[in-house]
Amino acid sequence: MYAFETNQLTKKYGHHTVVNKVDLNVTQGHIFGFLGKNGAGKSTLINMVTGIIKPTSGEFKILGSSEITHEKVKRRIGVLPDYSKFYDELTGIEHLKYFAGILGMSKSTSDLIKLLELVELGDAMKIKTKKYSFGMKKKLGIAQTLINDPELIFLDEPTSGVDANAVLNIHSLIKNVAADGKTIFLTSHNLDEVEKLCDEIAIMDKGVIRAQGSMNQLRREYQSQLTVKIKHSPYPEKQKPELLQIFNKVGRDVHLGEENITIVIEEESDIPVINKALISAEIDVYRIEVDEPSLEDIFLDLDSSQ
Repeated sequence: MYAFETNQLTKKYGHHTVVNKVDLNVTQGHIFGFLGKNGAGKSTLINMVTGIIKPTSGEFKILGSSEITHEKVKRRIGVLPDYSKFYDELTGIEHLKYFAGILGMSKSTSDLIKLLELVELGDAMKIKTKKYSFGMKKKLGIAQTLINDPELIFLDEPTSGVDANAVLNIHSLIKNVAADGKTIFLTSHNLDEVEKLCDEIAIMDKGVIRAQGSMNQLRREYQSQLTVKIKHSPYPEKQKPELLQIFNKVGRDVHLGEENITIVIEEESDIPVINKALISAEIDVYRIEVDEPSLEDIFLDLDSSQ
């Protein structure tokens, strides 16, 4: 079941197409990573599916409904914008009380304290936000997003501009929220972050979805090369030309060290060929490691193919 889906969703401003016939399927209960350069159309798409702007054409459903303006649907989603604004003179807990009031919700102080503790701001709930660090404000924004216990959560660059410790804390928080069965739509420029956190990923460029799927699906479809690293026993220098000749037929970027070999291959089936060559040369193989392409490799590969 999909938390939200789009069908040929398009947004134009005059003759300029910002989002072009986008089909997206976001599985319920998953963390979905949405990647793209600045100006790719990510924010415009989010603004359409959250009801901020109207699409030029196409359709979408969010939590089974195409009426995002319906109050019952809006209460089931939470949105963290790229930059949340707070009133300097209000404390953390006062902000949550104020925001709950805007939503027409009645929240007890104990409920709000639990929410602040969830985002690790329990000790700072009575401190005015003008004294909050940038990372603390990000966490307060997440707490604000969770105040209505949403089923679907949009997080736009939740770790942008925060320090390393805050990044780890926010990652842990995102995992905990997702473990509760909620769907998270995560927009990020951090490729490593998306690869570590997300069940599914979509890459957008110039208003078009260039790739979509799990990491394993993306690896199979868009980037097949594998880097093989082999730890082995020393071999005579005179064997090096023969080994190089064999390995250059199997793969590329071959590096032969005294006790290490690195080679880039296209298929896993090439590994036994390498292993057989070493055994035939009476070289003992201690360890074989295979490094699969990262999300960054796939992203760069897509970028270079344009």
